Amino acid sequence: MPSDADDPAGTGRPTLFDVTVREVMRRDVETVTPSASARTVVRRLHEADVGSVLVVDEAGTPVGIVTDSDVLALVVAGRSLEGTTVADCLSAPVVTVDADDGIETAAKALREQGIDQAPVLDDGALVGVVSVRELSYYLPGLSLSDVTTRSSGEYAYEDRATPGIDVGDVVRFSKRLDDGDVRAFARASGDENPLHLDDDYAGTTRFGTRIAHGVLTLGVVSAALARLPGLVIYLSQSVRFVGPVEVGERVTAVCEVVDALGGGRFRLRTVVNGDDGEPVVEGEAVVLVDGSDETERE
Repeated sequence: MPSDADDPAGTGRPTLFDVTVREVMRRDVETVTPSASARTVVRRLHEADVGSVLVVDEAGTPVGIVTDSDVLALVVAGRSLEGTTVADCLSAPVVTVDADDGIETAAKALREQGIDQAPVLDDGALVGVVSVRELSYYLPGLSLSDVTTRSSGEYAYEDRATPGIDVGDVVRFSKRLDDGDVRAFARASGDENPLHLDDDYAGTTRFGTRIAHGVLTLGVVSAALARLPGLVIYLSQSVRFVGPVEVGERVTAVCEVVDALGGGRFRLRTVVNGDDGEPVVEGEAVVLVDGSDETERE
């Protein structure tokens, strides 16, 4: 019979061995101080290719976190990245785990708080960060959907009127289209154009490098629309591809409700912006939203 030592987190599931957070955490932690500018955060996010940075005080103690969606919200609001400090946009308090905690204890903490990563402390000192990705290597049943409502991208919803979807509402979804995404899409769709998969070939084209499939880029629009309130049914999409997306580039879909067509149907202006904020995809979508006030009035 398994002993308590075989189940350190008290989950009722025996584990073959006790793995601690210290053994799986990442030690390369990106940090900033509260007085740093939002522009500094943008630079750190881009250079380190991460989705968030930790905010630490003079003693190196975590006091908050800033994500790329926090920075995106500043840009949308028209705030100056130079004139805005980290203290103005951080999320606090920050949830931490101990380096000597078992990985199931850490997974439980992430799940209960609805977050996908947490700083790791050892006697109060910051020593690393652990995320769902590292934990999932040892807990195969754990996935991002178990601990947070967000996917591997970042999303934000602005309700400018009353509860439920209405004209003026805006939904955003941001995601980095990395090499794994591009190759997985090529396998799933059968589109194995070397422009997307072969560095040498892509280097000889007008783009000079590999680019993501256009339809894969358009997929972030679908991801954004799926986050509208209610059951969203995609009815149509007009699209114009206006720029390439390099593999590894972060793209952001911005979808604004511009017209209520009746019967729970809405028309949205859809734009996908690249890393530089310039549009790479433009168009319009029509969706049917079950559960909207207009549907209920029918």
